[in-house]
Amino acid sequence: MELHNVLDFPILSLSIFLPLAGALVIWLFVKGDDAVKWASLAVSIATFVVTLPLALVFDTTTAHMQFEEFQPWISSFNINYHLGVDGISMPFIVLTSLLTVICVISAWRCIEKRVKEYMIAFLVLETTLIGVFSALDAVLFYFFWEALLIPMYLIIGIWGGKNRVYATLKFFLYTLAGSVLMLIALLAMYFEAGKTFSLLAFMDYPFNLEWQIWIFIAFFIAFAVKVPMWPVHTWLPDAHTEAPTAGSVILAGILLKMGAYGFLRFSLPMLPDASQYFVPFMVALSLVAIVYISFVAMMQTDMKRLIAYSSIAHMGFVTLGTFMFTQAAVEGAVIGMISHGFVAAALFLCVGVMYDRLHTREIGDYGGVVNVMPVFAAVMLFFCMANVALPGASAFVGEIMVLIGTFEANPVYMDVSTKWVAIAATTSVVLSACYTLWMYKRVVMGDLVKDSVKSMKDMTAREFGFFVPLMLLTLWMGLYPVPVLDLLHVSVEHLIAQATTSKLDAAAALVQAMPVVDAAHH
Repeated sequence: MELHNVLDFPILSLSIFLPLAGALVIWLFVKGDDAVKWASLAVSIATFVVTLPLALVFDTTTAHMQFEEFQPWISSFNINYHLGVDGISMPFIVLTSLLTVICVISAWRCIEKRVKEYMIAFLVLETTLIGVFSALDAVLFYFFWEALLIPMYLIIGIWGGKNRVYATLKFFLYTLAGSVLMLIALLAMYFEAGKTFSLLAFMDYPFNLEWQIWIFIAFFIAFAVKVPMWPVHTWLPDAHTEAPTAGSVILAGILLKMGAYGFLRFSLPMLPDASQYFVPFMVALSLVAIVYISFVAMMQTDMKRLIAYSSIAHMGFVTLGTFMFTQAAVEGAVIGMISHGFVAAALFLCVGVMYDRLHTREIGDYGGVVNVMPVFAAVMLFFCMANVALPGASAFVGEIMVLIGTFEANPVYMDVSTKWVAIAATTSVVLSACYTLWMYKRVVMGDLVKDSVKSMKDMTAREFGFFVPLMLLTLWMGLYPVPVLDLLHVSVEHLIAQATTSKLDAAAALVQAMPVVDAAHH
C-alpha cells in the first residue's frame, strides 16, 4: 500500500511513545518530588515540540491521511499498526500535547502526595490520547480508547475529592458499557467487510442499511457517553467535581472531544445512510443539551459543576454541527471543539487557582475577589467572555459557523426546517451568558465581606504563565481563524462527500454479485 509521509520519519510513533518512555524513565530512575516535576515538564515540552511539525508541514491541499506508518501487528487476524492523521485529527494531537504541558505546570504546588505516580499517570494518559487520534486500525484505536480509562481512573480515584470513589466508578462503568458495544460493532464490521480492521476499508465498504443502523446504534452509545450527550451525561459533573484541577482540564479539553471525533471518524464516513436516517434524533438530543442543560447549569452552586454542565451544552453545539452535513457546520463543530479545549480548560484552571487558596468551590463562599486578586479577576473575565462566545473569541467562530451551516442544511429525513433548529440553538448564546456572567458576578464582583476572601493573594507568575498560551490561542483563533480553517477545509470537504454519498446501491450490487461469485467457486 502507498503511504503518505512527507517527513519519511515515524513522527506519530515518536509523539505517542515519547511520553510513555519518559514515564518509564521517571519511574525507574528519578528520585525526589522536585526532580520528578522537572523531568515530567521536560518530557511534556519535548512531546509538544515533537508534535509541532505535524501542523507546520501539514499539506492542506489533500484529504489523504498524512504522516502514515504501517507495520503488520497480528497478521493472522489482519491487525496492523497503522497510524495517520488528516486535517480533522491532527489539531487534537497538538492540543493534547499543549494541554499536557499546562497540566504538569498547574500541578506544581497543589499535588503533594504521590507526585511521581501523578506525573506518570498524566504522561501515560498523553500516550493513549495521541494514540486515539492517530490510529487507523480499529483494534489499535480500541486499544488506546480503552487504555486511557486506567490513568484517568487513577487520577480521579487517588488525587480526587472526598466522593472520588463514587465518581470514578460511575465514570468507569458508563464509558466501559459504551466501549463494549463499540467492540461488538467493530467485530461485526470485521467479518462483514472481508476480515479487515482498517478504518479506511470500513469507509469504502458498502454496508447495507440494516447493518448501518445497528452499527450506528452501537457506535452512538459509545460516543454519546464520551461527548457526553443527554441523557448519558450524568457521569461528567461528578467526575469533574471530584477530579483534581489538571484532571478536569484534560477531561474537558480532550476526553470530551473523543466522542465527537468518533462520530466524525466512524459514523459519518462509514455509515452515511444511517447517519442521515438518525439526523432528527441527533438534532433533538443536541437541542436538549443546548437548552435544557443550560438551565441546569444555572442552578449549580459549585463552580466546577457549573462549568461541567456548560461543557455539555457547548458540546451540544458540536453534535448539532456534525450532523448538519454542510461544510460550514462541520468545520464549525471542529473549531468549537478546539476552542472549548482552550476555554473550558482555562475556566477549570481559574477554579483551581481559587480552590488552592480557600479549598472550596462553592460560589457562595466567595464574593469581591476582584478587590484582592485584580489580575486573576481580569483573566477570569476574559475566559468568561470567551465562554459566552463573544465576537473576537474562538468560541464565536465555531458557534456562528455551526449556525450558518444549520441554516443552509437540508437533511433528507428532517420534517422540520433546520432554520427553526438554528433559531432554537441561538438561545444558547443568551443562556450561556446568564450562567457564566452570573457566576462571575457572585464570585468576583461585589464588596469584600468574607474574612477568608480577604486573605486571598493574587496569582503568582507560574499561575499567570499557564493562562498566557490559552489566552493567546483563544484570541488568535477568534480574530484570525484562517490557518485553522485551511487545515480543516479539504478534509471536511472529503468527509461530507463520504457522508452524503449513499452506499445502498453499491451494497445491493454486492449482494447481486455474490451468487455469481459462489457459483464460480463451485
